[in-house]
Amino acid sequence: MSALSPAAVLASPSLQTSVPATAPRARVLGAGPTGALAALALAEVGWLVSLVDPLSDLQLRARSRAYALSHSSRLLLQRLGLWGELTTALVPFRSLQLCDLEAGHSIGFGLAELGPGPEAPEQAQAVGWILQHQPLMAVLLERLRDHPAVSLSLGASGVQPAESPDADSLHPLDLVVAADGSGSLTRESAGIRRWSLPYGQGCLTAQVRLRGSAPDQAWELFRREGPFAVLPLGDGTAQLVWSAPAARLRRLEALDPVAFLDQLAAVLPEALQPEALLDTPRVFPVALELAHHFHRGSLVLVGEAAHRCHPVGGQGMNLCWRDVEQLQRQARLAAVGRLPRAAVAGAYARRRWADVLLTLISTDLLVRLFSNRQPLLLTLRRLALGLMGRSRALRRLSLKAMTLGPCRLTARWSE
Repeated sequence: MSALSPAAVLASPSLQTSVPATAPRARVLGAGPTGALAALALAEVGWLVSLVDPLSDLQLRARSRAYALSHSSRLLLQRLGLWGELTTALVPFRSLQLCDLEAGHSIGFGLAELGPGPEAPEQAQAVGWILQHQPLMAVLLERLRDHPAVSLSLGASGVQPAESPDADSLHPLDLVVAADGSGSLTRESAGIRRWSLPYGQGCLTAQVRLRGSAPDQAWELFRREGPFAVLPLGDGTAQLVWSAPAARLRRLEALDPVAFLDQLAAVLPEALQPEALLDTPRVFPVALELAHHFHRGSLVLVGEAAHRCHPVGGQGMNLCWRDVEQLQRQARLAAVGRLPRAAVAGAYARRRWADVLLTLISTDLLVRLFSNRQPLLLTLRRLALGLMGRSRALRRLSLKAMTLGPCRLTARWSE
């Protein structure tokens, strides 16, 4: 997600819709997957929404990346009526193989860990799903264009500055949503600082054709240099999310395809054989980041403007979309008069801290515990993985924490 300049942040054309003029109003800054979903979620509960981004429609769609979606994201997409439209683009994985290559142990998570009967309805019969960026953005932008309560301002470099979120006296805003990414200029211009803990690792993403893995199987490999995820994309292709020291990844990024595949084959388990590189590998930095506050006045931070975690376990996008879920919940209360509009930002912020902190702590611990060969930790890892391998109850609990969020261990898969 690109950052919006302060000059482009606070003003956009007035909304012209059939929604009552007395409806609460919001402006969402940033139209990536999280910002676009937040705009739609607010509009669906009766808010008038303007969505602003300096990138054009084509630029917003043009990204080669895949996301691992969990059950918390599935539930949100179903509530917004998007799940059916995305079905053809979703690649389910019904098995997740977690391998500690240093300790020599592995654990499989499958449909049995979802629980019996009504706990896992038919549409939820997968451990998770892989979704490519381009079809996701195509569906989101189309829905936003067709929604009577949404005004789009894309490629909005010419938006005029305003002094405050409420500068338009004819149409004052009740809420400003900063979804402009980890480098959020909106957050900075609001004076909200953040904690940042860079990892010694970077992350490389690439798509490859792969032999040896079932078409519905995902892999999370723990190696001394960092976690390595292999996510199925269908038709024998896979998305790689390769964590390693940044200097090593930059060297890999510069290799020709044949040399890259040779390096890849050397680090994958013998069962997985790469055949072809399908796109250009891209390296990006990884860090643990957390804003000091999730709101200030009527401004709220969502997604990576508020927090950022290591991509281990595919938690990043799902954590961002749980922000959207909570924001919609508070916005719905305000739309029906059960919560003052001015209280939405604070209520959202208070209810997001536990989930965000637990997710950031758990991903950080996973990286630190499994990215080494310290003898004591290797022994503890073998004991823990062995215990989990023998206990389906522990595997179910772990899967719920990974896929519904650490604060929803008693929730139902179909809630």
